[in-house]
Formats: sequence, C-alpha cells, structure tokens
Amino acid sequence: MSFFGSSTHTLDDLFVHGLKTVYYAERQIAETLPKMAAMATNRDLRAGFEQHLTETENQRVRLEQVFRQHGVEAAETTCPAIDGIIKAAKATASDIDDKHVLDAALTFSAQMVEHYEIAQYGTLIAWARELGREDCAALLAETLAEEKATDDKLTQIAEARINRTAETQTA
Repeated sequence: MSFFGSSTHTLDDLFVHGLKTVYYAERQIAETLPKMAAMATNRDLRAGFEQHLTETENQRVRLEQVFRQHGVEAAETTCPAIDGIIKAAKATASDIDDKHVLDAALTFSAQMVEHYEIAQYGTLIAWARELGREDCAALLAETLAEEKATDDKLTQIAEARINRTAETQTA
C-alpha cells in the first residue's frame, strides 16, 4: 500500500504530488473562508478572513505558476488532512451558541489551517531547492511568508480580544 500512489518514485514525483495536494487545499480553504467570515462576529476576525481569501486566491495563481515553471500541468490531488481540519472546524463551530466563544473557535480552526499550510509550504520549498528549482522555491516562499503573517495576525486578534471575551462568557 502506498501513501502517495504508484507513480511516486522520485523526489520530483513527491514534489509534484505535494504541489497537487496544496493546490487542492488552497481551493478548499477559499471555499471555506467566506463561510467563516460570515460566522465571525468580531470585526477584525471577519476582515482577516476576507483579506486571507484574496491572498488564498492569489496563492492558487502562484501555484499555477510553479506548476508551469516545473513543466507540469496544474492539477489537484485530494488532501485528506485539510479535509479533516475543515470537517473538525465545522463540527466545533456547529456546537457553539455563544458568539464570543464561536469567534475563539473560528480563530483556533483558522490557525490549524495556517499551521498545516506552513508545514506544507516549508517542505515544498526544501524539496524545490533539493531539486535545484530555486525559481519554484522563491514563489513558494512568498506564500509561506503570507501564511506565517496570517498566523501572526490571528494570534494577535485572539490575544487582544477574542480569547478574553470568550473567557468572560464562561465566568
């Protein structure tokens, strides 16, 4: 049994597989962000989700450029990890009635997504460099920087308002 498919034999194959999974993940995230923004009651959190949607759409375009530079057609491969993270986020959000606690849960869910993306992009950059594809690594590094910045913004929003507001709701 193979985790990556019978056509994955080389680091190059693995790199392309990784590109396909992150391409899929970015689409799933782009489909989910508007729903998260609509659920968020904190203005900064909602604005952050809306801004990240624009970034995510640009990241997909950047991935298409990486595919072209690497000489392969842009395509998706299902990413069970992002599907699981999004499923868990939906399940958690559906069980919360208090809007302040919901904002904290949405922030948590968004950070799980960001941390997963940070891991994906960091690995893809390392593989691109190992394959001598600094051109691809440079584009992927742009996205990695955006993902880290989004994670930092989410942390700032959570620590500044959301977590304290959620805590006062349970006291």
